[in-house]
Amino acid sequence: MQTHVKLLLLSAGIIALGACSRETNIARAFYSEAGSEIETGDFGNSTMTNTQVMSGQRSMVIDLTRRFAAEAQNTVNFAFDSATLDGEAQTALRRQADWIRQFPEVRFRVYGHTDLVGSEAYNKGLGLRRAQAVVRFLTSQGVSRSRLEAVASFGETQPVVFVQTEERRNRRTVTEVSGFVEKNPTILNGKYAEVIWREYVKSAEPIHTQAEVTEGSGAAGSDAGG
Repeated sequence: MQTHVKLLLLSAGIIALGACSRETNIARAFYSEAGSEIETGDFGNSTMTNTQVMSGQRSMVIDLTRRFAAEAQNTVNFAFDSATLDGEAQTALRRQADWIRQFPEVRFRVYGHTDLVGSEAYNKGLGLRRAQAVVRFLTSQGVSRSRLEAVASFGETQPVVFVQTEERRNRRTVTEVSGFVEKNPTILNGKYAEVIWREYVKSAEPIHTQAEVTEGSGAAGSDAGG
């Protein structure tokens, strides 16, 4: 009898943990910042995800998204009820544009967000205006509009800080990698490293040849220190 009771309790505990995990994933998907991380807990958007995984694009997009977030400031913030880019936002977007121009094979998407003050409908439109302002600025910096695949608004649905008052950190746009350009949808023929590390490969080229180093060392031999 005791054995049966223990098994029932164990089964109930496992079910409860599974439910909690599922609830946590749903909450994280709802409240997490767009572009901050690609959800890996659930296999959502199955058709798109299957295609990207089978072609290898999924891992490339994840790698590029993480690198873009680390090397360029992928988020810019706004004043209350405003879609105007201030000096700080423009500086961050110039950095984004510099990074984006290095990788002509890659497409990007801009998401707009608001804080929780105001109606949901109004904030949806405000988030979209913010995303559109970012796209206009990036195109003014030499980024092709065709590579800025789309703009979207999450309005007030994905706050960074869940407060009902004005919060600058929630009033933002997030730029993220969305895929590869139409004419070059996949880069799976050994050129991926060239795309990702192009500037690093160039910076690794030797400045002097072996002959130049040898000749220079001999000429300065009598004056060199120990």
